[in-house]
Amino acid sequence: MIELETRELEYFIAVADELHFGRAAVRLSIAQPALSKAIRRIETRLGVPLFIRSSRHVELTPAGEALQEHGRHALNAVSAAVRNARRAGDAQAPLRLVIKPGGDAGLLSEILAEYSHEPDARQVDILFSGPADRTDILRDGRADVGLLYAPFDDLDGLAHETLHTEDRVVIVPSGHRLAGQACVRMSDLEGETLPSWKGIPGGDGTGPEVADVLQLLHMITLGRMIAVLPRSLVDPLAAGVVCVPVTDAPPSHLVLAWNEQDHRPLVKSFVAAALRHRDDAD
Repeated sequence: MIELETRELEYFIAVADELHFGRAAVRLSIAQPALSKAIRRIETRLGVPLFIRSSRHVELTPAGEALQEHGRHALNAVSAAVRNARRAGDAQAPLRLVIKPGGDAGLLSEILAEYSHEPDARQVDILFSGPADRTDILRDGRADVGLLYAPFDDLDGLAHETLHTEDRVVIVPSGHRLAGQACVRMSDLEGETLPSWKGIPGGDGTGPEVADVLQLLHMITLGRMIAVLPRSLVDPLAAGVVCVPVTDAPPSHLVLAWNEQDHRPLVKSFVAAALRHRDDAD
């Protein structure tokens, strides 16, 4: 028996996000008293309080925190199911590929050319992502396939195939003490300022926050930091910076990823084309 309707979950998530019934009501375009009654009905049906309320403060109970986490996943799953059902019924819908700018190691044009030979090939729409949201875009169905970097992107819940493996390099200003080295080790970078990547778990360096490689290279050119990146992300190299191989840094893997529950021919054809290109290039 389903104890909560999708609409009720939407009401609860809005209040849980806002922690304010008035703002949540505006967000949902309903009256605040109606929203308050709906939340009370949900709590009664579940038999647990979801919020601690006072005249000045609203906070989640442990039960509310659990429902917020799992309820959001449930709503995302419903939205993805609706999108995929509509797309499955549209034989002309394009395939959507998510990528961060410059994040294809120079392979995408050749993969697209290979895919064009598939008998059921469709138009491919390219979606450009931020530094860390490609996995979310794949999981919630906004994209069908994506090019991700392992081990930096979270591949949980995604099927994937490695297309390209490359070394990592440290990017330094041309006048930096390491600029003339043939190669370095990670220990040679101790004491250096590294970037803080916006929105990336574990990307907290000691330097300024950056959102993309373009911002990063500008900060390196100014002498504000250095960074370790997959080589392809800085090819061709910008003026004023130098890349030096880091011999003991783990390699970077460019992977083609898709939702592990997605078995549509649309996705299988693109994956097959990408793997043919990979195998022919080896």
